[in-house]
Amino acid sequence: MIINWFPGHMTKSLREIDEKINLVDAVVYVLDSRAPFSCINPALNKVIGSKPIIFVLNKADMVPEREIKSWVSKLTLENTKAVKSDSTVSNSAKIVAENLRALCSDKIAKKKARGFNTVIRAIVIGVPNSGKSTLINNLCGKAKTATGNKAGVTRGQQWVKVGDYIEVLDTPGTLYPKLDNYEVALNLAFIGSIRDEVTDTYELSLELIKRLNRLGDALVARYGISPPDDPIAVLGKIAAKRGFVLRGGEPNIERASAAVIDDFRKGRMGKIILERADEYGKTLFIR
Repeated sequence: MIINWFPGHMTKSLREIDEKINLVDAVVYVLDSRAPFSCINPALNKVIGSKPIIFVLNKADMVPEREIKSWVSKLTLENTKAVKSDSTVSNSAKIVAENLRALCSDKIAKKKARGFNTVIRAIVIGVPNSGKSTLINNLCGKAKTATGNKAGVTRGQQWVKVGDYIEVLDTPGTLYPKLDNYEVALNLAFIGSIRDEVTDTYELSLELIKRLNRLGDALVARYGISPPDDPIAVLGKIAAKRGFVLRGGEPNIERASAAVIDDFRKGRMGKIILERADEYGKTLFIR
């Protein structure tokens, strides 16, 4: 299965991020906690340059706590901070604002010494469906940006005021111009960062079943089956368990495929992480 999705608005978004980066003091980099490495877009490394970064491990409620702690440790470096977040919980994004002020403390102190308060400006970036707009709405305490549980909801940039002294620039989700790493492409498709219309649901579900079989017993816990190594047989068992049957008694494999993907994305299989921090070296984020 070939996975690639880089529509025209993403090219425009990358260009606009490059144009606006000099206007901001810091970068808020939103990652889906289930696949943090795959969410770090190498096309943005040079664009960001030496700007301070706050990595927000979003949807943290969907992965084991120990795995989140490992990623926070790995991504917290000299000029970067990492925090966990569940942006659907009210006020959970306050830690992002606090870290923005901490990263920009020198600028704040210099302005204060001259008798001025300063406005910290940050740009919010990340792959589609990572939760950028939900995070911003959480920061503001009200809905100021469009959100949706699918890729490609935000299509343009917009400045949003967060309190009196913080402003953030919301940007559309951006992917790699070329998804040449198949594992990364799969991870992004699993978490919904690639439009379902450009993937094959059946093939994607088979790949997800393979991955889940390697990671533990999520399928057993969710569907009450003992999955064999053959993903096709697993889909048949799921269809039978759920009563997904076509005329003539044939299992509705298409419906079972969609159910597996949807159950994973919505956390119905329990806390699962696709990429553990200890699988990656110190060169995770190079700039």
